[in-house]
Amino acid sequence: MNKATRHEIFVRLRDANPRPTTELVWNDDPFELLIAVLLSAQSTDVGVNKATRTLFAAANTPQTMLALGLDGIKEHIRTLGLYNNKAKHIVALCEQLLEHHQGEVPRSRAALEALPGVGRKTANVILNTAFGEPTIAVDTHIFRVSNRTGLAPGKNVNEVEQKLLKVVPDEFKLDAHHWLILHGRYTCVARKPRCGSCIIEDLCEFKDKTEPATA
Repeated sequence: MNKATRHEIFVRLRDANPRPTTELVWNDDPFELLIAVLLSAQSTDVGVNKATRTLFAAANTPQTMLALGLDGIKEHIRTLGLYNNKAKHIVALCEQLLEHHQGEVPRSRAALEALPGVGRKTANVILNTAFGEPTIAVDTHIFRVSNRTGLAPGKNVNEVEQKLLKVVPDEFKLDAHHWLILHGRYTCVARKPRCGSCIIEDLCEFKDKTEPATA
């Protein structure tokens, strides 16, 4: 895929959705976003939002989360996969935030990835969505879209991330994560991509297109 095609892909994604954002619900508080992203592993955003609606009403700071306690946290998130481990990570994460970061979510990748339950993907989401850094967190949706379309093919998420950072035009990097994840979630789906309603179908290099878009 050439540079002009990549640019046109993002022009169309931007025109269709000028101000994309995460579908996780958070109150412009990096701590709430961090907890929501941590909970999203092997869970849907809809499920996470349902759990955090009551969780954040009860506790939305490291201090109040620790006061709620492990069992209290579990009560709010038990509908989510791996909720026992997630609750333990939340407690340990809150303890570290208070001990090392004055209760604030750190703005550096190294400090974020040092927190319990936080890996590179979660750190990228926080840096991008909470702090406005042009990072791209590669999840299963973005991995699929990048490979299927030919935008940034790679054998693993780290390879795809590095390629995206190299080939996505700078003007689109801040929002690229959101555009690609939404495209993968609703159009370029795993089993039967909705090529007939895809706004970049004619730019895509996927060989087995379904329902080709018609002029």
